[in-house]
Amino acid sequence: MKLQRNNGLRATALAALAVSGALVLTACGSDNNAGDTTGGAGDKTAAATNIKCDDAKGQLMASGSSAQKNAMDLWVKNYMAACTGVEINYKSSSSGEGIVAFNQGTVGFAGSDSALKPEEVAESKKICSGGQGINLPMVGGPIAIGYNVPGVENLVLDAPTIAKIFNSDIKKWNDPAIAKLNPGAKLPDKAIQAFHRSEDSGTTQNLGKYLGKAAPNEWKYEAEKKWPAKGGQAASGSAGVAAQVKQVEGAIGYFELSYATSQSIPTVDISTGAAAPVKATSENASKAIAAAKIEGTGKDLALKLDYATKAEGAYPIVLVTYEIVCDKGNKADSLSTVKSFLTYTASDEGQKVLSEAGYAPIPAEINAKVRETVNSLS
Repeated sequence: MKLQRNNGLRATALAALAVSGALVLTACGSDNNAGDTTGGAGDKTAAATNIKCDDAKGQLMASGSSAQKNAMDLWVKNYMAACTGVEINYKSSSSGEGIVAFNQGTVGFAGSDSALKPEEVAESKKICSGGQGINLPMVGGPIAIGYNVPGVENLVLDAPTIAKIFNSDIKKWNDPAIAKLNPGAKLPDKAIQAFHRSEDSGTTQNLGKYLGKAAPNEWKYEAEKKWPAKGGQAASGSAGVAAQVKQVEGAIGYFELSYATSQSIPTVDISTGAAAPVKATSENASKAIAAAKIEGTGKDLALKLDYATKAEGAYPIVLVTYEIVCDKGNKADSLSTVKSFLTYTASDEGQKVLSEAGYAPIPAEINAKVRETVNSLS
């Protein structure tokens, strides 16, 4: 597609917006300017002028984490409106599938809610000529525990209780452990329908890390991408779990906060041992993510999170989604597009999109290193 002047440029930009705009606005549900089409379009155009397209061209394939899907939809929409003639195709599947696709060489980058394992890094060296796969933290946010119990608002749970629910050890909503955390609530004598991810998922792994650290006596499973516990029901992707919780009375499940926000699914407040239970918000997740430390070496920026935090107002069930790329040996035909797109997502403008969509931006000092690393990719 060649860049055309005036009407051609407008038509191309509007076409790109039409492809993803409806899905993004439906999924995120956080833009209240839908009725102000003139002002909204002006804002989007102004933002798009700050995106540096550089030598980006053609189609860039990427896949992985469904937790970052709503953020990725917004980024892709904004980027394609600015960089006409470029198509970013992000397939929302799962972290596990994204890593497999990356190590098979079928995508320019992958999204994963957990850092590459040593064996996955070793596998990546076959694809990254002279280099290896590295983790670039790009999206932060809370893993919300959504529930469907009519008449029950501001439900409070702690880590041991959540662990017992998802391990099928607590089976009724009026269980004494839940009642003790929610005095005065009218909890029904109704079966709990717990939903988890059906495929390998970084979101599952991060929930497992939280439960393993905060409720070690109740959750004795290793934190893996594959769901480890007995019982429960499976659904595909964060969207699938959220849909089941929305539809099934008595349900509970876990997914990135924007899925709860977009579908008006109530979320659990977490009792951490702090003075008050902590709500699942991007601001509260940011307080937890801000304490993260870089544990990767070289250009790898994998983070270590404190899942057992008791800091006031810090929401403990958080994830960081990484964009996985080669430090060296990226495909020549997609390298310029990968660098251009990830430069935008890591920019102040790109990170601001996260806050507006219910995600948590990456802390500034870590994000500065992400930008430096993106610039050095080869």
